[in-house]
Amino acid sequence: MERVGAAGDGVAAGPVYVPGALPGERVLAAIAGDRGEARELRVRSPDRVAPACPHFGECGGCALQHWRSGPYLAWKAEQIRLALARERIETEIAAPFAVSPGSRRRLALHARSDGRGGANVGFKARGTWRLVPIDVCPVADPRLADALPALRRLAGPLFEQARSAPTLHVTLSETGLDVEVTGVERRAGALSGDARARVAAAAAGDFARVTLDGEPLYQARAPVVQVGRASVAPPPGAFLQAVPAAEAAMGAFVVDALSGAARVADLYCGVGAFALRLAETAAVAAFDISEPAVRALAAAHGRTPGLKPLTAEARDLGRRPVGASELKRIEAVVIDPPRAGAAAQHRELAASGVARVAGVSCNPATFARDARILTDAGFELRRVLPVDQFLWSPHVELVGLFERNGG
Repeated sequence: MERVGAAGDGVAAGPVYVPGALPGERVLAAIAGDRGEARELRVRSPDRVAPACPHFGECGGCALQHWRSGPYLAWKAEQIRLALARERIETEIAAPFAVSPGSRRRLALHARSDGRGGANVGFKARGTWRLVPIDVCPVADPRLADALPALRRLAGPLFEQARSAPTLHVTLSETGLDVEVTGVERRAGALSGDARARVAAAAAGDFARVTLDGEPLYQARAPVVQVGRASVAPPPGAFLQAVPAAEAAMGAFVVDALSGAARVADLYCGVGAFALRLAETAAVAAFDISEPAVRALAAAHGRTPGLKPLTAEARDLGRRPVGASELKRIEAVVIDPPRAGAAAQHRELAASGVARVAGVSCNPATFARDARILTDAGFELRRVLPVDQFLWSPHVELVGLFERNGG
């Protein structure tokens, strides 16, 4: 094997992609087109280690548990360098911020009926729709793993319609588990009263709230997450960073990068992972497409004494980006777009007088594409921090600082 590709597969000449293979290894594989399935490991890499999870190899949740930490993290940083190089951008790339096992507060668990009125929950096998039931998850906070039996009971009543394929979006909050259910077939009507009662019985205890496509099924108390000095009550299905320590690291980078600015904007603010931290020292104008998230941010700001002024507006920045003229009084910006990036919004930033931009991304390719818009307008990408938030997966996140030359 020559290298590990962007999806986490070993890559041999051809190219041929072999899941589970590492650089320097020789593997006997069954080949179909450009895909290989390992049959025998003939030369083993010294960087191969024992996986942490008994489900590894079958479960599609992790791809790289078998790779030693040093080369694994170097590979993640390299994915960012390669993406930037394709756009002819060079910068300082820091050592990645690496999360620990057992730290993830969010899981998206697929559920399937067991045919006996109950359910199995787990992750899909890689590249298929087949469910791999799990009973442990070394990535997740232990409190999420401990809740798996209750989550199986909660999922059992969700199969009244044959076409239902529920996903449980589970978040560990300060006040208990928050579960948003999607994928329940509802064309023939909502869940029956009996099904709702069974969901509530399964949720009693450590669950704060259970919702179905935003509709309450059970609530004992409001879920709460801590963001800097503020306590946020997120709406059902709200976006949160997967690991609190990763959010804190990215937040610290952004606060440092934009320090000294008196007026800042947070674009794609969500419930305020950056806005609420920035509001400790600067006035903030925040924007996001989700009106419930914007309301939660504004409410958290109002409950937290000592913060600078904050305005929060619900706005689709893809269709109606914040214009250069609207940014006249803004000195610095943080932007955290979805995976597809935000080319239109970056063009407005490029045309504005903003001096500094902190860019946050879960997709190095679209980050690099949008970075090109800024660098073509006279910004320089000063530094980048890779963030290994999705442990043992191919996904890499990053936060970077752009400064306008001569600004």
